[in-house]
Amino acid sequence: MSMKLMWEIRAFCTVVEKRSFIHAARMLGRSPSAVTRAIQFLEDAIGAELILRTQKQFTLTTAGETYYASAKHLLETQAEAEDQLAELSNSPQGWVRLSAPEILSLGFLPKVVAQFSRDYPNVSVDIHFSDKSIDPIQEKLDFAIRGAFPQSSELIGYPLWNYRRYMYASPDYIQRMGAPDEPEELAGHDIIMHSAPRILRDWHFVSTERNVRYQVQPRFRFTSGIATFQAALEGAGIVRLASWLAEPAVAAGTLRRVCTAYRLTSSKELDPSIHAVYGTSRMAKGARLFLEYVKKRGMEIPDERLTSI
Repeated sequence: MSMKLMWEIRAFCTVVEKRSFIHAARMLGRSPSAVTRAIQFLEDAIGAELILRTQKQFTLTTAGETYYASAKHLLETQAEAEDQLAELSNSPQGWVRLSAPEILSLGFLPKVVAQFSRDYPNVSVDIHFSDKSIDPIQEKLDFAIRGAFPQSSELIGYPLWNYRRYMYASPDYIQRMGAPDEPEELAGHDIIMHSAPRILRDWHFVSTERNVRYQVQPRFRFTSGIATFQAALEGAGIVRLASWLAEPAVAAGTLRRVCTAYRLTSSKELDPSIHAVYGTSRMAKGARLFLEYVKKRGMEIPDERLTSI
């Protein structure tokens, strides 16, 4: 079977799965017109119409439904064969390209890179640190690491580790301004807000006794996660931080938790997570291994819920 025909089959299966020529094209890194032509060529090659197209939607024909099952099986068989060959090949090499929130540059990812580079000396790593939501397909990355809550999209999600958010302030700030116990008391304090990738006006506080929806009025807003963290350490105000980041500072005596009975969640009372997103399940071996290293180290972070008050 020619590589051209395999591409046409892959294009057809992706369109069926994404229910959209545009989303399929984006996933495949091609133009919508290229995907449309691929399916037209495939229909000509097998002599049957697979998709009934209208201006706003499409429907699989009976032939299309039958062919999709076989085509999907063919792609899966090919993927399995490629994986087996990859395992027999030499150690991975080349570049792993990813993006990550800049707060992960404070120790976490540099440690992962150091260990990974020792285990796989032929692999190079290129990390774009940014608190913006980087699109891995558009930026031609293997994957993007993100925090908080996964957004609905055509990207494939991969959970790394869950965490909780709490409110923190430095001992110096607490000595000057006091430590609030209830969310409503935050109105009399200087709030530091991380405003990237987007500003959330309402924070949701959850305790065993009550839930509070609080409209934040920050004094400081930073697009930088590192600046937000550093401002709290310097005593500028009270900040919402991830437990995995803040609890080591608590242990060191440079931060203290305030509103101690509450954690901060989504509006549906869900805790956030560090997760990765990528455009295709056919990830290069080096990238897949690096992602596994990130997950393993993330899972080794002590669960602060076991020791917190």
